Amino acid sequence: MGLKDCEIELDNPYNTYYAGQTVNGKVTFTFDSPKKIRGIVIKFTGEAETKWSQTETKTDQEGKQYESTTNLTGQEEYFQIQYYLLGGKNSNEIELEAKSHTYPFTCALPPTLPSSFEGEWGFVRYTIKVTLDRPWKFDQDLKMAFTVISPVDLNQNPRVKDPFKLELEKTFCCFCCASGPLSLIIHIPVTGFVSGQTIPLTIECDNASNVGVESVKLTMRKLLAFHVMTPRRETKKKKEVISEISVGPVEGGNSQTWSQHIQIPPLPPSNLVNCGIIDVDYDIKVEAVVSGPHANLDGNIPIVVG
Repeated sequence: MGLKDCEIELDNPYNTYYAGQTVNGKVTFTFDSPKKIRGIVIKFTGEAETKWSQTETKTDQEGKQYESTTNLTGQEEYFQIQYYLLGGKNSNEIELEAKSHTYPFTCALPPTLPSSFEGEWGFVRYTIKVTLDRPWKFDQDLKMAFTVISPVDLNQNPRVKDPFKLELEKTFCCFCCASGPLSLIIHIPVTGFVSGQTIPLTIECDNASNVGVESVKLTMRKLLAFHVMTPRRETKKKKEVISEISVGPVEGGNSQTWSQHIQIPPLPPSNLVNCGIIDVDYDIKVEAVVSGPHANLDGNIPIVVG
């Protein structure tokens, strides 16, 4: 058979690194019979891709309809480092004995890399590929992914340290008679957080109207935008619910105040800095759900995750 097993092992047990750190590791090949190769190549790659398809119904010159599918893509490459762990492109043939062979490797990551990300229509991905370069035969490859974290430095954005207050107000018309207003005020001490923290919120609902408030919902959301460039520029957007809390009700002519918290799970940092084809933002959607045929009162609080 020749190659019995191949394993890549990194010095970080979670296979996770910060941008600018050095990735160290080793690759081990186990052969059950002697193996002739030209060399062993290792390649580190950081790249982003967005992709989706669109199908349209068109009509040809004879008036017949047919479906046409277009693949839309966007691509960015952040770095690629490749070198030989053993041998070389023009090396003479090397015979490896039937046993295990281990080779250490190292790679310094650029400091400006965007964080790893996996989404429905795109990704930012970092991989290590090890290749047995075999003369006159197909090469044999082993590939693994690792995670890069490039957190947003909240200290560089003083605005996220300031308190934020969202004020919403709505007046209802019932049977041609205007009632008092429904007002909603949300306070948070800052708008910048990191994964694992909790967001403290104070919710004040003053319902001077004659329309009941069934609940006040606060929903933390991830706001995604994927951009393609070829064969034309387009954008797909998606909103994902991270967590949601609800308080209430508040009957007409009453007021209520609550103190609540939203827990932030592990999340990719805001903005995906240095990635031009995927945007990641966060907010808290605030919505007072009212009874009857009236539109709800809603607004948004921007959140930065570092």
